[in-house]
Amino acid sequence: MLDCAIIGGGPAGLTAGLYTTRGGLDSVTMYEKGMPGGQITMSSEIENYPGAVGEISGMDLMIPWPAQCQKFGLKHEMVEVTRVSKEENIFKIYRADGKVDEAHSVIVGTGSRPRRAGFAGEDKFFGRGVSTCATCDGFFYKSKEVAVVGGGDTALEEALYLAKICAKVYLIHRRDTFRASPNTVARVKRTQNIELVLNSVPEEVYGDNMGVTGLRVKNNAGDIRDINVPGVFTFVGNDVNNQTLIQEDGTFLCEMTKSGEVIVDISMKTSVPGLFATGDMRIAAPKQVVCAAGDGAVAALQAISYVDELLNH
Repeated sequence: MLDCAIIGGGPAGLTAGLYTTRGGLDSVTMYEKGMPGGQITMSSEIENYPGAVGEISGMDLMIPWPAQCQKFGLKHEMVEVTRVSKEENIFKIYRADGKVDEAHSVIVGTGSRPRRAGFAGEDKFFGRGVSTCATCDGFFYKSKEVAVVGGGDTALEEALYLAKICAKVYLIHRRDTFRASPNTVARVKRTQNIELVLNSVPEEVYGDNMGVTGLRVKNNAGDIRDINVPGVFTFVGNDVNNQTLIQEDGTFLCEMTKSGEVIVDISMKTSVPGLFATGDMRIAAPKQVVCAAGDGAVAALQAISYVDELLNH
């Protein structure tokens, strides 16, 4: 029986692992099917994490975290958790390998995943010219022209990254104003090889057997423009990874928003005692590494109190 099961190995899950183990829980396991670190490991540069001064990548930022957690006894199971349920005061952790573990408390931090933009050809050419990760695939388009779709912080930051290695970046946004931070917008506007294609939406990405050859966009006036590029990067939001909370009858284990975010209070408590949700999957998440880490610490402290009261009263 685990004192605490942590689902997800991003900044929230790792911080929860650090605080639960160092805070006195004897048996804590973090379930992460891949390499710990989360989405931030794909970021080329981090400049707003406290204490991380100078040029540092997301990967470099996260590398020390697992070792620090394991120093205090956190165990890492490299397996996917398919479902979490609760029977009386015991949580059941259903694993993809068929095993079922039990825990007194659960902290979920499974994050979110990039949302598809929905234009024609996006699925057909995904992985063959359409991407949601500039740091993963940007190198393939060195000295070439690419298009970026989106208007938030991620879209603009990735456009800036691509502008450093690509000949030109077309930034396509459905409005004439951006949702990104003013500083990021200013940097984009100062970058000479970024062309703003505003009040426009992608209609279709097309290509041949080798991959993408162009993107067709339409502006608010109905005018069509073909942009000849071999690469299209989409950054139009994220969908919550909440599958582990879906029960056998199709309902969720705890209260959720209509968009699938977990409803929590300021202590990261869900509607189910002993179940905590953190990071990008919880309601009103700022989607910043430092905030996810803070969520993990808060949830861990609450889990310690919950388990102590459960076992000693």
